[in-house]
Amino acid sequence: MSIIKHKEQRVAVFIDTQNLYHTARNLYKKKVNFGNIVKELVAGRKLVRAIAYVITSEAGDEKSFFEALTKIGIETKTKDLQVFAGGAKKGDWDVGLAVDAITMAPKIDAVIILSGDGDYIPLVEYLQIHSGIQVEVATFGKSASQKLKEACDDFTDLSENASKYLMR
Repeated sequence: MSIIKHKEQRVAVFIDTQNLYHTARNLYKKKVNFGNIVKELVAGRKLVRAIAYVITSEAGDEKSFFEALTKIGIETKTKDLQVFAGGAKKGDWDVGLAVDAITMAPKIDAVIILSGDGDYIPLVEYLQIHSGIQVEVATFGKSASQKLKEACDDFTDLSENASKYLMR
């Protein structure tokens, strides 16, 4: 895939926090260094906005994590974990992330989605076709949807240099 990255390019980063967190924990038993990932992927371009979509747990013990993201310039959008009558739990931001990306499209040249979730394929295609946006995707490759990798303009496999993107 051949893409253009230049310093005048306006970029927005959308982070499916749960997806990256669980992938890193399952593959490496480590936490994600979101600051390093965003810095590396933005690559000197104009960062318009970086948003992490996060779920608050029943215990609410993730406050320090949210504060750490804010300190490094990543905005957080929170949603409460849904607990259903049978005990099942659900927490995802797929639609919220997609709406924000589409809404922001007129103000940016490139979108970076940090997730390997194949549910984002319609978003990728919409941004490319209807907005002319360059769509880049990054995640730990082993967990990424193959169809998502094929749909985006550029895919970065964070596993290729995992130590750079994980907490020590």
